[in-house]
Formats: sequence, structure tokens, C-alpha cells
Amino acid sequence: MQDTPLRPAPDPVPVHAVWPFFGLAFALAWGLVAILILYGGALEPVFGPIAATHPMFILAVYSPAIAAFALVLWHAGVGGLGRYLTRLFLWRCGWAWAGFLLIGIPAIYFAGSAIKGNLASYGFPFDTGLGLLGALGFMLILGPVEEFGWRGMALPLLQRRLVPFWAGLLLGVIWGVWHLPAFFLSGTPQSAWGFTPFLAGAIAVSVILTPLFNRTQGSILMAVLFHFQLNNPIWPNAQPYDTLVFIAVAALAVWLNRDAMFTRTHAATRVVPI
Repeated sequence: MQDTPLRPAPDPVPVHAVWPFFGLAFALAWGLVAILILYGGALEPVFGPIAATHPMFILAVYSPAIAAFALVLWHAGVGGLGRYLTRLFLWRCGWAWAGFLLIGIPAIYFAGSAIKGNLASYGFPFDTGLGLLGALGFMLILGPVEEFGWRGMALPLLQRRLVPFWAGLLLGVIWGVWHLPAFFLSGTPQSAWGFTPFLAGAIAVSVILTPLFNRTQGSILMAVLFHFQLNNPIWPNAQPYDTLVFIAVAALAVWLNRDAMFTRTHAATRVVPI
């Protein structure tokens, strides 16, 4: 009599949790930004002028992480949340991906700046090491925290039903649209950008990040570092021409990873590791 192989325990976070995740992430972020748009002037004596450092804006940026933490706690408890957070320690990604994170992403911004025509006037934006460290530290704890939700929860759940290419593409659309209210909020970086190229760039970035995410078996750390490099204040201002380069890189990433992007065989689909 042969022994029946043990099946891994099911993920306590069900696939349908993706919908309350999106609902919470949008409701919290859009609600807070709406308050800032409507009552920002009245709140200014308490919180200061609207900027990326505004507490309510930071809370809005954190909304995908807040939604993910709440839903993991609801479905998996404190122990499940602890196992979910262990994905922050998955760091093995291979030399090619490490090189892309360290060199490739900066190269995209410098290439976009060259296309834009402002590369020759680029100068290092910080006069002191303390100012540089402060800016880098702030950017590390701002936008990258979103990844606890987008790649920490949404992408694994989407990949239970879709192949990675379509999951990454769909998440890119949702991720880009989620940023929309910031384009109407003065004092934010997005208020000076065009939404259409930003959306196209978000989709391209999401597609690029998907094979890296799966290569690392669902690493939240790699998604955080990727997002940090996107927001790194050292790189030149290449908006909106960096989008063109990101789209080209996304097409190349899909081609190079075509076997993995169009099958769910090696897709990372667990929110809470075993």
C-alpha cells in the first residue's frame, strides 16, 4: 500500500479576499485625499501645508498595507500575520535581477532624461550627506510600504486565477488608477505629472515586477526595494519619457520570462507561507 503524499495546508487567506482588499485600499486612500482636497486649508494649522510629508497623505499611501494587515489578521490571526511578514526576509533573486535593481532601474531614468533633453543639466540634488540620508530614509518608508498590499496580498491572489502576465497587467491598471486622486492634490509630486503616461508606466512596472516576484517565491522585500528605486530622489526627473523606457523593458521582461509569464506553474500564490 502506497502512502498518500501530504498536500500543503491551504492558504488561510481565500482568493475572494482580493475584493475587500481593493475596496479597503481605495476607500481609505481616496477618502483621505478627498478630505485633503476639500478641507486641506482648514487642516493646515494642525498638520501643516499639503505635501508628501503630510500625515494624512502618508496614511493614504499606507492604505494598501493597512488593508492587507487587517485582512491577514481577519483570516489567519496573529500567527498568520507573523508568517506573512516572513516574506520580508526572502532575498534571493539571482544576479540578473539584482543587477537590474541596482543598475537597470537607474539606467531607465537616465535614459528617459536623455530622451527628455534635460540630462546635460542634471546635478546631484543634495548638498550634504545628512540631507541625502534623510531623503532616502523618508522615501524608503513612504511609497514602498504600499507593497505589503499590492505584491504582498493582491498579486498572489490574482495569480490563483490568472497567469502572471495578466495578473501583473491587471494589477498595474488598478495600482495606477489608485493614484488618481493625488493628481488633483496640490503639493504632491503627481500634481505636476500627466496621468496617462503615469498609468502606462505603472502597468509596465507591474509587469516587470511580476517575474521578479515569482522568481523570489513571493518576496515582499524585493518588491519594496524595487518600489524604493522607482522613488529614489537621486535619479533625474525623466517624466514622462521614462515611461517609454519602462514599456520597452516590460516587453523585454515578458519575452525573456515568457515560459513563466504565461503559465501559473511557478507563480507565487500564497499570502501566508506554510
